[in-house]
This record gives sequence, structure tokens and C-alpha cells, in this order.
Amino acid sequence: MILTLARQVRSRRRARFLRVLLVVALVAILILGLVIAGLLLGAAELGVDQVLRGLLGVGTKGENLIVHRLRLPRIEAALVAGTAFGLAGAVFQSVLRNPLASPDILGISTGASLGAVAAVLWFGWSGLAISVSAFAGAIIVGLLIWALAWRQGLHGIRFVLVGIGLSYLSASLISWLLSQASVRAAQPVLLWTIGSVADVRGDQLDALGWLVLLFAGVVAASSRPLLVLPLGDELAIGLGTRPDRSRLVLLLAAVALVATATSLTGPIAFVALLAAPIARRLQNDGRPALLISALVGAALTLAADVLGQHGVPGLVAPVGVVTGLIGAPYLLVLLASQRKATA
Repeated sequence: MILTLARQVRSRRRARFLRVLLVVALVAILILGLVIAGLLLGAAELGVDQVLRGLLGVGTKGENLIVHRLRLPRIEAALVAGTAFGLAGAVFQSVLRNPLASPDILGISTGASLGAVAAVLWFGWSGLAISVSAFAGAIIVGLLIWALAWRQGLHGIRFVLVGIGLSYLSASLISWLLSQASVRAAQPVLLWTIGSVADVRGDQLDALGWLVLLFAGVVAASSRPLLVLPLGDELAIGLGTRPDRSRLVLLLAAVALVATATSLTGPIAFVALLAAPIARRLQNDGRPALLISALVGAALTLAADVLGQHGVPGLVAPVGVVTGLIGAPYLLVLLASQRKATA
């Protein structure tokens, strides 16, 4: 009997591992296809051989410039930022056990936008100082949500409600700052309210990659409690987990991921909200799909950027506009389903 149960457990683990491996491979193939599309498509038409020569640095000056300075950095920024948003969304939804728990809905991304807009319109900062201010804005909003939602423990619904309130407050402050500024001063900060990967390159792209890798490593190292937190705090403590400490570390790492990405790309809406449920449906084993969420977030962001650039001839839209158009209907469906569930 015991041997039979052990075989069943091993069989289930093997099947779960193979399913995760298959899903990761399929999403990776999708990302590869999107990368190829992003390299081939553009105003300057390049063939496959020209793109390959540009990637290897042995093409003409124009080919190398288009591939390495224009298209490849944009693709890399979309992938890294999407990875950050997708992973952060999975952490938020798993820790708070709420499908509405997304950094863009809870005000983390809006806090970063507020920090960037204030840096430009209040202090006249530029360059790296704007990104630092945006990062600080996201962190401050995240800490405020935690402080205001804490009542002898962290409760998911209170965290979400406080976050939504601070999101509206941050958005109102951004609108007020823009209304007080001149047209010339307000125009450069508009992208900080939409989200774009067009101008992330060089040192900014390197910083984005290393910081996302660092905070993703923190999430990976702290992710084991996510398996027992849904069982309740008492049982989690009995299994050797410190629930409040685990939630704090995971949520801070997720906030840092969002702050890093938003501080350089602006708020790319709904990627964090969409990536985790898609990943959980693909993984289909009841566990937090952190790896697949990160990959799905990267694929969503890159797909939205390629679609925004080349989907409609003669029309170019920032990636944040496209993800907003995709994510808004899902949010409405989610709100409707939540209302039916509580009715």
C-alpha cells in the first residue's frame, strides 16, 4: 500500500514537472517568434540574412545600427519589464489570494508615475534622477499600503481596498500637477502616465536587467511559503513558516520589481493583472505559477509592443496603450464575476 502511494506521488510529480516544462517551452517558442517579428518588422525593411548579419555585428553600418541601437534594445526592455510585471503580479495575487491584487490596480505603478511627474514638474530633474524618483514613489506607496492595511496582521481585502484608494489619490495628484504645468513642460511627462519601452537602452537597460534579476532572485529564494500560506496562518506556523515575515519579504520584492520596471518604462497597464491567471491556467496544478507568470508577462509585453508598432499601418501606439486595451475588458469581466460570487 505504501509503495503504491509512493509510486502515485512520484507519478504525479513527474506529470506536473513535464507539464510545466512543456508550457515553459511553448511560451519560450512564442517569445522567440515575437523577437524575430520585432527584429524583422519596421520602417526600414530588413531580411533574415540582414538581421543575422546585424546581430553578429558583421553587417553594414546601417544594418548594425538598426538592429543593435533601435530594435534589439526595445525588445530586451519589453522582455525584462514584462518579466518583472508578470512575476510581481503572481506574487501579489498568491500572497493576498485575490485576483484583483495587481500592482497597477493597487497604486504601485501610479505611485511610480507620480514620482516621475513630480521630479520633472516640481524639481526640473532629468535623466537618472527621474527614474530614481519614480522608484521611490512606488516604494513609498507600497509601504503606505502596508502600514494602512495592517491590523494585527495583513488581510488581503483591506490591502486591496487601501491600494485602490491610494491609486486614485496618486492619479489625482498627477492630474493636478499636469493641470498646473504649461503644455511644453507637461508634454515630456505624458509617457510616464502611459508606459513605453521605446527609449530604454544603454546603461538604463543594463540597470533594469540586473535589478530585475536581483529582485526575482529574492522572490525565488522566498517562494516556498507560498505553498502553505493558503492553508491559513496557524497551520503555516505549525509547518515552520512565519506568515507575516514571509508576506513582507515577498511583497517588498514584488513592489521592488514593479518599481524598477516602472521607473524606466512607465506604467505598462494590466500585464501584472493578466499574466498570473493565464499562467495558472496553463500550469493547472493549483500552485503559484511564478516562472510561467514571468514568461507570460514578457510575452504579453513584447506582443503588445510589436502590435502597437506594426498592427495597424500608419498608426503607432505605446505599449501601455495596447496592454490597456487588452486588459480593460478582462478587468470588467473579473469584476462582474466577483460581484456574482459575492451576491
